[in-house]
Amino acid sequence: MKILLIFLSFILPVMLSCAQANSSDLIIQSEGMSIKVEKVAQGFSVPWAIAVLSPNELLITEREGSVYLYNLDQSKSLILKNTPEVMAGGQGGMLDVILSPDYKVSGWIYFTYVKKIRGEGATVLARAKLMKDRFQNWQELLVTNSTTDEDYHFGSRITFDDDGHVFFGVGDRGHRPNAQNLMNHAGTIVRLNLDGSIPDDNPFNNKTSMSKQQALPEVWTYGHRNPQGMAYDAGNNRLWSIEHGPRGGDEVNLILKANNYGWPIISYGKEYWGPVSVGEGTHRTGMTQPVKVYIPSIAPGSLILYSGALFPAWKGNLMSGALSLQHINRLVLDGNAKVVKEERLLEKLGERIRALTQSTEGLIYFSTDSGDIYRLQPLN
Repeated sequence: MKILLIFLSFILPVMLSCAQANSSDLIIQSEGMSIKVEKVAQGFSVPWAIAVLSPNELLITEREGSVYLYNLDQSKSLILKNTPEVMAGGQGGMLDVILSPDYKVSGWIYFTYVKKIRGEGATVLARAKLMKDRFQNWQELLVTNSTTDEDYHFGSRITFDDDGHVFFGVGDRGHRPNAQNLMNHAGTIVRLNLDGSIPDDNPFNNKTSMSKQQALPEVWTYGHRNPQGMAYDAGNNRLWSIEHGPRGGDEVNLILKANNYGWPIISYGKEYWGPVSVGEGTHRTGMTQPVKVYIPSIAPGSLILYSGALFPAWKGNLMSGALSLQHINRLVLDGNAKVVKEERLLEKLGERIRALTQSTEGLIYFSTDSGDIYRLQPLN
């Protein structure tokens, strides 16, 4: 008995320590704040995006094509009916989901996904309304001219400004010259009215491109490799994007009307096949420089500009999920939209963090490629 008591006196503290370390509720520190990291759902297959419907309901997309309604109070998920057929494979499938700015009035929910067209995939912007357990009135607002036979670089996140416009990004679709060709949507950020019509003040609406060919009127900016996050800063009327570089050279960009962001002519990344710079260098006249470059790549999966009240020290910060370097990346901006500080949160979690979103209350939700959904909230 004495030997057993001695054994337990040593092993129980170790067991309790391991249980605490493996708990789904972690505590992290940032800017003097104690933050609870709570796992609220699990078991999804690559949950690509999250939209907060209400304080106790989430919409969750799976890349393979499903969309779920998840009840936080009951810890139950409902697979929703009448979703579109998507081309799932590689980096493609059911992608982003976001509520319209006037959702409480209109009921519109916006999606991006990959559609098969003559055997090849194209990024699509669509919207629908949720009625109980199914979607109704699906509208494809733009089937982009971006088809290739590659299964990567589809983009695609969605955001809105305060003037009735929707933005979303499309990757170069694995064909680098696409990003400098205004005759397709690949490698661009697109701007539309909420109903899918083309705004009169789009930069290439009824204009010609530099090559004297007719440019597609939906294009807002071009020269992008694979934009994987978008966020609108309402207070400063700024649009932000984060995109994958090749081997190194992920970029945070301030998105300005009609600008060319340089891919593949300029880049801070290297070729995958060797230590050789992509393009002709990092700068060229007429091509816009990134605000932030990541070397090595973090592989961004999403982007928000935090605007809530629950984490006051983070207000106005850009935050993105990182896939390859497995953390939440936080950037502090000064008044001139320059990055003055970077913090990497949750590195010890060891998860590929993909979706990142915030609720109207200021809570932050994020998903991992292993199928979990987490929530960040202040520790009371």
